[in-house]
Amino acid sequence: MSPSLTELFSLKGKTALVTGGAGLLGGEIADALAELGAGVIVASRDLAKCRAKAAELAARHGIAARGLALDLTDRASIRRSIDDASRGPGFDILVMCAWSGRKNSWDTINDDDWDNDIEVSLNGVYRTIKAAFPMLRSRKGVILNIGSMYGHVAPDWRLYDGVPQANPPSYGAAKAGVIQFTRYLASFLAPHGIRANCISPGPFPFESTQKEFPEFTARLNAKSPLGRVGLPHEIKGAAALLCSDAGSYMTGQNICVDGGWTVW
Repeated sequence: MSPSLTELFSLKGKTALVTGGAGLLGGEIADALAELGAGVIVASRDLAKCRAKAAELAARHGIAARGLALDLTDRASIRRSIDDASRGPGFDILVMCAWSGRKNSWDTINDDDWDNDIEVSLNGVYRTIKAAFPMLRSRKGVILNIGSMYGHVAPDWRLYDGVPQANPPSYGAAKAGVIQFTRYLASFLAPHGIRANCISPGPFPFESTQKEFPEFTARLNAKSPLGRVGLPHEIKGAAALLCSDAGSYMTGQNICVDGGWTVW
């Protein structure tokens, strides 16, 4: 008799380390995993924000949660954070959702901007997963990377013309690397029982951005086949699938949660 969907989606007895877990989408992913019963370690550079999010998750879902300081640009911080997260119950799931890039364009970007984005969005992903590998190998764990629609397609310059928003060339380049890196991990970590998958979100602008810049939001809406931007909670379903046994035969995949953005 096959397991029920309730059993397949359950994460009871598991712990997830969610980098960027106090952010817009990372917070929703952390909430989804906690709702399914996982303990959650919320990690980012803003420890106070992580602790507040962990307290919220613990109160809402009755799970064990804590905050953890993690700076993806600092190799020593990565090692310390993974060592800390590996103590006690350790962790079974690693979600790489942290990002703190600089908004710039082709005209304004400089070498430091480029290096910073690649360091956070690609190098930091590699280094964190490399450091976490012993723990994930011991647990036959799960890796979930967060890519982007701009890892597949180029930004349409018309969306950004005449508005203060910008999309740096470094961001899409890094996210394309994350998607390919995920496929590599799926291949080479499979012998250890580790699954690695990716989610590529589409347009999920902050609510404040939508209110302050309605013209920009209207452009995003018009570009999407579904005619609207994403709501943050709409990332939760894909994350639940890929991090649980409901997706146990899925590895090396990249699920686009983009309202159809990348179909044309």
